[in-house]
Amino acid sequence: MAKPHEDKRPVAERIAANLRELIMSGEWEPGSKIPTTEGLVRDHGASNVTIQRALGILKTEGLLEGRAGSGVYVRQRATQTIQPASFMAPAEDGQPYRWVTEAAKRSQRGTNSILFVGEVVPPRRVRAVLGLGDGEVAVLRSRVGLLDDEPAEVVDSYYPVDLAQGTRLADRRKIPGGSPTLLAEMGYPAREQEDEVSSRPATTREYTQLELPANIPVIEVFRVVYSDDRRPIEVTTLVKPAHLYKMGYHLPVH
Repeated sequence: MAKPHEDKRPVAERIAANLRELIMSGEWEPGSKIPTTEGLVRDHGASNVTIQRALGILKTEGLLEGRAGSGVYVRQRATQTIQPASFMAPAEDGQPYRWVTEAAKRSQRGTNSILFVGEVVPPRRVRAVLGLGDGEVAVLRSRVGLLDDEPAEVVDSYYPVDLAQGTRLADRRKIPGGSPTLLAEMGYPAREQEDEVSSRPATTREYTQLELPANIPVIEVFRVVYSDDRRPIEVTTLVKPAHLYKMGYHLPVH
């Protein structure tokens, strides 16, 4: 019989991982006071020093906060579930991009910071979707999405050059109503959306732009939006900090 796989991480990291799950799942509610150090020592069979190291890891990540003379508390902000389907449709007449309106539903202020707009040679997997050969270019719109002025996602969206040239897609200015609205107005309404979701360590660029407080993994969504005749009109890589966000999908059963 094969030997069971062992968790060889330092004990403090193991305890931090178990406590992190309690926070992110909501078992420990936002703003609640966590058990005493004595209770954690007893529950985990670890020393006081090890428990303090575990709590220190979670404080560095911003998941816990210490209050002098009171104890340690779970952060006030709960892990948010983002529904990707809610951003697919064009904005309603006269309304801003759905990133803004969806944030408002959660009593948050959604904004965007444009990082780059221009023609680039996209990554291999983007070229494969768009049918581009080696060295061929696409139009890239790169931005950071912010919620209450805090970076929430890094987004790189690629568009076929023949579709984007001469339009606001190739313009550094923000697009009224967002790209779904503009694409629909151009005769390319979104008909399907495919998401490939994964988790990995952050790159240096993501670490800095998302202002990550520690070595926290990120959620990566590789998204392809298709229009009529299953033409790919937008290919996006979207990256979010995994300790703050979850991706939610509602799939009808046929």
